[in-house]
Amino acid sequence: MKKTTTILAVAALMSSTAVVNAETLKWARAGDALTLDPHSQNEGPSHTMRHQMYEPLIIRDTSGAFVPTLATDWAPSADNPNVWVFNLRKGVKFHDGADFTAEDVVFSFERAKQPNSDMKELIGSITAVRAVDDHTVEIETEGPNPILPSNLTNLFMMDKGWTEANNTVNVQDFEGGEITYATTNVNGTGAYTLVSREPDVKTVMARNEAYWGRNDFPMEVSEIVYTPIQNAATRVAALLSGEINFLQDMPVQDLARVDGTDGLVVKQAPQNRVIFFGMNQGADDLEADNIEGKNPLADVRVRKAMSMAINRDAIRQVVMRGQSQPAGMIAPPFVNGWTAAMDGESSTDLEGAKALMAEAGYGDGFSIRLDCPNDRYINDEPICQAAVGMLGQIGITVNLDAIPKAQHFPKIVEGKTDFYMLGWGVPTYDSEYIFNFLVHGRESDIGTWNGTGFNDADVNAKIKSLASNTDLDARNADIAAIWRAVQDEQLYIPIHHQVLNWGMGEGVGIEVDPEDQPRVKYFTMK
Repeated sequence: MKKTTTILAVAALMSSTAVVNAETLKWARAGDALTLDPHSQNEGPSHTMRHQMYEPLIIRDTSGAFVPTLATDWAPSADNPNVWVFNLRKGVKFHDGADFTAEDVVFSFERAKQPNSDMKELIGSITAVRAVDDHTVEIETEGPNPILPSNLTNLFMMDKGWTEANNTVNVQDFEGGEITYATTNVNGTGAYTLVSREPDVKTVMARNEAYWGRNDFPMEVSEIVYTPIQNAATRVAALLSGEINFLQDMPVQDLARVDGTDGLVVKQAPQNRVIFFGMNQGADDLEADNIEGKNPLADVRVRKAMSMAINRDAIRQVVMRGQSQPAGMIAPPFVNGWTAAMDGESSTDLEGAKALMAEAGYGDGFSIRLDCPNDRYINDEPICQAAVGMLGQIGITVNLDAIPKAQHFPKIVEGKTDFYMLGWGVPTYDSEYIFNFLVHGRESDIGTWNGTGFNDADVNAKIKSLASNTDLDARNADIAAIWRAVQDEQLYIPIHHQVLNWGMGEGVGIEVDPEDQPRVKYFTMK
C-alpha cells in the first residue's frame, strides 16, 4: 500500500511538472466569451477568444500601432477620396482548407452590417464593399473617412461558403436567446482551431499547423485550455496550485501574494477602458424607483449630485487596492479627445450633492435599483456595493442587483435598466467610437449601447459628421464640443480607468496588452 501511494505521489509530481513545462496554456479569467459568432457581441472577452481563431484585416500591437493581418497594406484610393483600397494576404486558408479571398471580405462586411450585429456602428459610414479581384478589396464610405482602418481591428473575416453551408448567414439574435451554428463552431483563418466548446465551463483550442504565420510568430503554445472561473479566490488558488498557468483577471487583493510566490509573476499596465454608471434620463417615469409619475434622473441636478456622492479615491484605495485611476470622463487617456482637464472634473462633495438634491425637489431622496455585472470587470460587484453606501449618504436608497454579464448586458441594449454599470474600451483610440455607441440617440444602426435616453439633434449631427471630416483640426473641435455636452449633461458617472494585472507562470512569456486582449500566437513557453 505504501509503495502504491509513493507511485501515485511520483505520478502526481510528474503531472504537475508537465503542466509547468508543457506547451499547453491553461488560461482562466472571470467570465466566458458570450458567443463565438464573430459579429454578434462587441464585448472584450468575446473578442479575445475569437482573436485566437478568427482574424480581422488589421490588428494593433501593444503600443497601439497597426499590424497587417489578413490585409498586407491599405491606403485611400488615388482616384476616389471616398474609397480605401485593401490588398489581401495571399495563400491564406480557413481551418477547413478553403481559400481566403476578397469574396469572404465582402460577405463578412455585409454580415456585420445586419441589424443583429453589434459591430454595425463601427462600419456605419461604409456604403459599399467591392472585390476588385481575389486579393483586392475597395471599401467606399459616405464621404472621406480618414480613420476607417481604426474601426476594423475587431471585425473578423468569415468563410462565405462555410457560413452558407451551415445556415448561419444571419448574425445570431443574442438578446433574443438564439443559438446558431456559429455561436459554438468556428472556421477562421487564425492561429488556433476550435477543438471543443462548453460555454461557461471550458473551451479547448489547438495550434493551426497550416496557419499562414506559422513561421512568423513564436506559436509555442500547442494547446489552449480556457476555463472561466467567476470566484476570485478560486481563480487565485488555481494559479497557485499550477492548475492554470495564465490568469487574466487577477484579483487586486492577491497581487502581492501571487507576485511573491516562487515560479509566478504579475505583470501590469494601464488599460484602455473606463468603468462608469449610466442613468436613464429619457423616460417619463422609471420602472426601478419609488417616485410615481416622474423621473428623478431626468433632472441634471440629480445626476450631478449622484456623481458628487461617489468617492472615487475611496474606491481606488479600499476596493481596488490602489489598482485604478479615478476618472472624470468616460474616455481613457489613450483616446483622441481625452483631456486631463475634463478627466479631473469629477469630485466628491456630499454637502454640495445634498444641496442639489434639495434644489431639485428630492431632499428626502428616493430609491432605485442598480444593475451590475458580477463577472465582467475588475471588482465590478464590490464597486457597486461601495456606490450603494455612498449614494445612501445623500438619501438615495440603492437596491443592488448583481448578475452575470450574459444577463446584464441585454438589459442595457434592450432599455430594461434605469441605473447600471458599464465599462468601455476604445479599440479605435478615437472618441468617435464612444460617441457612436454611447452618446448618439438610439437608432437601428447607432447608439445601441446608449441606455441614458439622451438624444440631441445637434450632438447627433456632429457625431455623424466625424466619420467624413478630413479637416482634423475642425474634427477635433467638434469632438471637444461633443464632450462638453456629455460632461455638462452628466450623461454618465465616470468611476475609474482600469489597471490590468496578469498573473502567470514565470515560464510564460507575454507582455500586458492595454486592450486586455492576449493573442496566444505571441506567447513563448519555457
